[in-house]
Amino acid sequence: MPNLCNLLITKVKNRLNILYVIYLIINKLVRILFAILATAIFSIFLIVYALRTTPVSVTPLMVINQKKSKVAPEKRWTPIDSISPEVACAVIAAEDNNFFYHKGFDIDAIMWAMKRNSEQSKKIYGASTISQQTAKNVFLPPNRTWLRKVVEAGFTTLIEAMWGKARIMEVYLNVIETGSNMYGVEAAAQRYFRKPAMKLSKSESTLIAVALPNPHKFNPAKPSPYMRQRKEHIYKVMGKMLETGWYKNIKDIKKIKVNYLEEWPVEDK
Repeated sequence: MPNLCNLLITKVKNRLNILYVIYLIINKLVRILFAILATAIFSIFLIVYALRTTPVSVTPLMVINQKKSKVAPEKRWTPIDSISPEVACAVIAAEDNNFFYHKGFDIDAIMWAMKRNSEQSKKIYGASTISQQTAKNVFLPPNRTWLRKVVEAGFTTLIEAMWGKARIMEVYLNVIETGSNMYGVEAAAQRYFRKPAMKLSKSESTLIAVALPNPHKFNPAKPSPYMRQRKEHIYKVMGKMLETGWYKNIKDIKKIKVNYLEEWPVEDK
């Protein structure tokens, strides 16, 4: 009987030792994963913080397109003070009316888009703000997944907190795709209108903004009837922005809110 008891005790001790070893391994793995996660988060904060003042020279989309085309991207970093104020006004009117009102996410636009998408299925309406587009363009590949949207939301929150509106607009105007393997307003101004971005007129700025949703299809130098129609609609929104007191300098912006939920002209198929 004593031998049986000793045998049972030994087996229990062995099992406890095995469980303890497993616990130590799991604990070590958790610590390693936590350290990796903490390092990654800290690195992301450092990168976002560093880009507050550093020109963004490359984006994931630039790398992907360059590998496909085997040609270097056409781009030229230009400070926001060297870009016509008409451009910032036009892209806000075209892409994100409430840019200076929201904190990265336009809830009104999201609810409107959800409502429209539930009512019809011919056209998918989006509600990405300029801040979200900037976060996506600078930090993420162009694939469409829920995980990317979650990560995009995180980056959007960071740049809103660390960069501010003027810097977000400056980066947006320099990294947005404006043509085939072409990025930024300066490159678009030189290709389409043979002039620097600072000398773009209201009409030229608006046509560039109209082309942004599909820069491979639309040519600002040769606007289609649809582009001209949408340009006129953007003029109306820009007029409302004028009434708020801001227009000349993006750094002197006051909070504005115009009606984002107006109907856009429908493109002919």
